[in-house]
Amino acid sequence: MSAPPPPVPRYGTCSLADLPPSALAALGVPGAANVLGLPSAPRVCVLLVDGLGWEQLRAHPGEAPFLNAMGGRAIDAGLPATTVTSIGSLGTGLPPGGHGLLGLQVAVPGTGRLLNLLRWSDDAGVDPAGFQPVPTVFERAAADGVAVRYVGAWHLRNTPLTRAASRGAEHLRADAMGELVGRAEAVLREHDRAYVTVYHADLDATGHRRGVDSPEWRFQLGFVDLLAERLAGVLPAGTLLCVTSDHGMIDPGERLDADRTPELLDGVALLGGDARCRYVYAEPGARDDVLAAWRAAVGDRAWVVPREEAVADGWFGAMAPGMTDRIGDVVAVPHGDLAIVASEREPWLAHMVGMHGSMISAERLVPLLTVSGPT
Repeated sequence: MSAPPPPVPRYGTCSLADLPPSALAALGVPGAANVLGLPSAPRVCVLLVDGLGWEQLRAHPGEAPFLNAMGGRAIDAGLPATTVTSIGSLGTGLPPGGHGLLGLQVAVPGTGRLLNLLRWSDDAGVDPAGFQPVPTVFERAAADGVAVRYVGAWHLRNTPLTRAASRGAEHLRADAMGELVGRAEAVLREHDRAYVTVYHADLDATGHRRGVDSPEWRFQLGFVDLLAERLAGVLPAGTLLCVTSDHGMIDPGERLDADRTPELLDGVALLGGDARCRYVYAEPGARDDVLAAWRAAVGDRAWVVPREEAVADGWFGAMAPGMTDRIGDVVAVPHGDLAIVASEREPWLAHMVGMHGSMISAERLVPLLTVSGPT
């Protein structure tokens, strides 16, 4: 049985990267393209719910009646469908290849080392602003006189990822759901023009620990639904609320452990990416052998291609100069029930129940739901 054709994200027409410029256009910021056709509004609030896939949302109307009643559609997260990459797209308005935050773990070219872009602790010498040099949409909005705020947990306020993808936004501390609503409302009512992002991470964390098929995940979805309803209820007149996410999630049942499969490590210098989107960095001259070994071991359970093919086929969107070398020589993206783990080097990942990163619809599709405040 051959693998289905990869459903490449619809960059430039219906993707997460198209939301920020569309929001800026709705706010009247010059030069921003409103690809998603958002209505004009003096204030835009984006509720970013980590881990809320379109398919998971639609499968649970009882747990999330408010969200399912909102008008909206599915849009595409990028590849990998993971938080780091989507935060980059939401911060720059560019596809992954444009901003270079290309996954959980990527090679720093010329160093022979991996950088974990979520923790950013594996190589403290990498400057976030240099690693992601593109001006952010927050900087663009602020330069046009828009009040720009990022409402979320305090520990996220000055992380390297925040400095890379969200610089230009003032971070407001909100460690509980009530604070998320209250602090967002205050900013929206205080300013004539505002661009506010509200970030909530608990659904994703619950999915990783318990799985998206768990009762705990469904209960957490109910709290997220209440959060969205409360936030929509305090919108000032004319304010546009957009509810979206960074990725969906599945509970893969099959685990292939690279650390216990010697043929997957022969000729491999670094193993990066994530369990649902692997970057395999080959030793010099070993690329073809590594590609053949991974195709033989994984079979038709994943798309396994050389980097050049993935780039040429648009998996990451348009590539900015210097970004291609961050991707592995071989890219392996499971499309079935498979997770490619590495139990010795990544025990924290191998123990997760829910995972994401692939291009399949359950992970790639995220909601774009909208509602406006009373007129």
